[in-house]
Amino acid sequence: MFRLNLKIAWRNLWKNKGYTLINILGLATGMASCMLIFLFIHYQMSFDEGYKNENRIYRFVTDWKYPGLEDHTEGVPIPLVAAARNDFPGLEKVAAIQRKWEIIHINDENGKEKIKTEETVFYAEPDFFDIFNLSWLSGKTQQTLNEPNTAVLSETMARKLFGTIENAAGKSLLCANGKNLKVTGVFKDMPENSSFPLNIVISYQTLNNKKFTHWDSVSSENECYVLAKQGVSLNNLQASMLQFNKKYYQQKSIAGNQSNRLQPLRDIHYNGHYGNFAGLSIAKKEMYGLTIIGLFLILTACINFINLATAQAVNRSKEVGIRKVMGSQRKQLVIQFLMETFVVSILALLISCVLTELAIPGMQHLFSGHISFNLFGQPVIFIFMTALVILVSFLAGFYPAMIISGFSPVLAIKNKVAVNAGGLNLRKVLVVVQFTITIVLIISTLVIVKQMQYVNEKSLGFNGNSVAMVSIPGDSLSKNKYNTFKERALQIPGVQLLSFCQNAPQSENMNTTKFIYNGHRNNDFEVRISKEDENYFKLFDVKLIAGKVFMKSDTARGCVVNETFLKKMNIANPEEAIGKMLNPLTEIGRNVQIVGVVKDFNDLSLKDNISPMGIYAEKSSYNNVAIRIDDKELIPAMKKIEVLWNNTFPAYVYHFNFVNDHTNSFYEGERITGVLFRVFAGVIIFISFTGLFGLISFVANQRTREVAIRKVLGASTLELIKMLNGSFLLLVFLANLVAWPLAYLFVSKWLSGFAYRISLNVWPFALAFFISMLLTLITVSIRSYKAAHANTIDSLKYE
Repeated sequence: MFRLNLKIAWRNLWKNKGYTLINILGLATGMASCMLIFLFIHYQMSFDEGYKNENRIYRFVTDWKYPGLEDHTEGVPIPLVAAARNDFPGLEKVAAIQRKWEIIHINDENGKEKIKTEETVFYAEPDFFDIFNLSWLSGKTQQTLNEPNTAVLSETMARKLFGTIENAAGKSLLCANGKNLKVTGVFKDMPENSSFPLNIVISYQTLNNKKFTHWDSVSSENECYVLAKQGVSLNNLQASMLQFNKKYYQQKSIAGNQSNRLQPLRDIHYNGHYGNFAGLSIAKKEMYGLTIIGLFLILTACINFINLATAQAVNRSKEVGIRKVMGSQRKQLVIQFLMETFVVSILALLISCVLTELAIPGMQHLFSGHISFNLFGQPVIFIFMTALVILVSFLAGFYPAMIISGFSPVLAIKNKVAVNAGGLNLRKVLVVVQFTITIVLIISTLVIVKQMQYVNEKSLGFNGNSVAMVSIPGDSLSKNKYNTFKERALQIPGVQLLSFCQNAPQSENMNTTKFIYNGHRNNDFEVRISKEDENYFKLFDVKLIAGKVFMKSDTARGCVVNETFLKKMNIANPEEAIGKMLNPLTEIGRNVQIVGVVKDFNDLSLKDNISPMGIYAEKSSYNNVAIRIDDKELIPAMKKIEVLWNNTFPAYVYHFNFVNDHTNSFYEGERITGVLFRVFAGVIIFISFTGLFGLISFVANQRTREVAIRKVLGASTLELIKMLNGSFLLLVFLANLVAWPLAYLFVSKWLSGFAYRISLNVWPFALAFFISMLLTLITVSIRSYKAAHANTIDSLKYE
């Protein structure tokens, strides 16, 4: 029976090749898009999974609450680790881990340097490897990091430094700070979808952290992970957490209502308030949004199928009537028509697999190589594809099967059946739903593209064009070479200006503090401290609005603040701040005199408001040298700067980035969202209008005789096209009315994530209306024109 149903289904599909092709293309495109979305979401949802005790692993994080401001970090105070061991009876293991960047030297047997490389290293306590059950290729967990000056390597790093895993055991790494580290183990590489990009892990005892005892000194590079005892939940630990915060923060009157809390391991990748060592995160709402888009895509394709299947139902009426007269039951007819849908779905799946494989390299490029997709690499992919075929077959086939199988045999044989005759039939509702989805995506895409254009073009209050940020070492010997490096760099053709600084004007590296202004302590907000030399303002073209920029002669006490600082201090006239003293409380006794006020510039991304800032010079804090270069000589100048840098600081590794590239990295997630919306909006437009073309083709065929009679009675071609087009244009117009409020809610929510954004006006809605109506008019007019020009005699012949 199955074989017979399959053969009949194939014959019917082949008989209506045009409509079958439209259905297969629509379903294949929708299914391919769904598979790509599934691959991406599955990858993101698999972050930090697979650990033995993952449901019992937590991370301490730190929160601050100021009037009208909240701040968060994944970092913790260094003394928290020991305190947590003492104050939390529900914890089985507690382990600190700290990230640093080190120059690693590998010498050959003769003591000659063989490798010099700068690497991200982690200092971790031995319990870290008990909490996270990594796979060891050599060495034992309990012994690897028990002693100072020991290190373990990942499999890839062991091969990079020593050639093989076996060669790495017992060998030594020499750090630029003089530490000689013995390799005691090699572990299997961390997966790509991990928040822990571990390659070199050094024993925590190697650090000298005993001097750090302040609970209000927090760095995002210091993290603390814990393993709860069996049967102890997060709720069980809350009472201990309240007592812990009261003991170490409230009783010591630490600023900002500072407190700690425990964050589950599986929340780390999805929580935007806190970062992670991998620097990779995604909000769950973004994945929910992609899931909804995936459902929209497959729903749109299914609506196409339903519309065309129900529209063709009249043509199948005689077949149904004869089958019923011959004894077929309705259940058998339903199975037959579902089989036809299943065959279409299988063909669409095969094509969608090809389309997905072709699209995967583009997806990998879009995510800058962070994601590896494999369509046939995991059983869950096959489960998803099977579920997708069943879902599509049911959604697209069940309603048409029920309609067609329900025809009366007598009326069916006489060709007198009608599907949804009169009134608001389901086909019209589905067309409105389909185009509502399409228009919502068009509007959303237009707004996202416009906002990203605004982000790229908005003046940030400084000029970062052709400015390279070159890292510089901070040891005392290197600091003595700063002036020499500067003098020689300025002699390189194309180099225009140079400034020693902490960061570029726009940087996520924050250093904020409470402060005393003019002898009075401020408790309402913190000021961001930025340490730059006197050339910083000219190099980045930061505008001065009052006073002066500190000069080299008064850098020991001169300070410049921004407009936001004055606004928060309720100072209307910038001149009033000149001469006042500012004392950052992180540097007790460091009084700096305000000598100037600069115009606000965006120190964070445009998602955030401008910080109140204090800028002064401090040579000991410089991490970078900013170099402005003539565009015409950018490449040769950078090559000469690299040579000069390597000659000046031979013990270190040269590293640089351009300011504009770093600025663009703030909006990587939004860039990806914009590309995905453009692609999927295009896909839905393609599906919707191919379906519309198929539907108007069928309607035109059904009304061929009516069109011919109207032509004989004197109707013009334009009148006939208007007659055929009118109902479809009305449906798309109604879809616009439904889509506008839905799109407004979505884009308003998305734009609320930006402190600086475009104003939402009528133009995206009007443009979406114009696009949808124009494409509808073109699509239906092409087919209507052909119907209107058909041979009248052929159309009026008796069939």
